[in-house]
Amino acid sequence: MPQTLIVSDRGQITLPAATRKRLGIKGGDVVIMEYRGNEIVLKPGVVLEVEIYADRQIAEWDAADRLDDDERERIVDAVTRPK
Repeated sequence: MPQTLIVSDRGQITLPAATRKRLGIKGGDVVIMEYRGNEIVLKPGVVLEVEIYADRQIAEWDAADRLDDDERERIVDAVTRPK
């Protein structure tokens, strides 16, 4: 259902309370804005915490995941063998 919103002098709009409640948007939440032709689409967004890993940690994971030659050959055969 279309609604008319007023743009403030600072370019701000207020999302109606019913819309915020329906979409679960609260004060301080992130909203994604997209252009679709001549339309502006707003949708709830999510911010995820990104963890930065040290080179040492990555090297340890690589070493733990490393395959020996026999294991690698067994996997390649299983994947490339005709069914």
